[in-house]
Amino acid sequence: MEKFLIIQQVKSKIGILPKHKAILKGLGLRYINHIVQRKKNKSILGMIKKISYMLKVK
Repeated sequence: MEKFLIIQQVKSKIGILPKHKAILKGLGLRYINHIVQRKKNKSILGMIKKISYMLKVK
């Protein structure tokens, strides 16, 4: 059974670093309060750690 993470964007991408914008795009997040479901693996956890200040993870 695979583990999944539910990721929600809670802050705007206006005024953040270009690398952080790329991470949001890689996760599939487009706008504030957008929610996506991703498989739990090392690459996704690393992305979440980089931009944890603008995400909520369940």
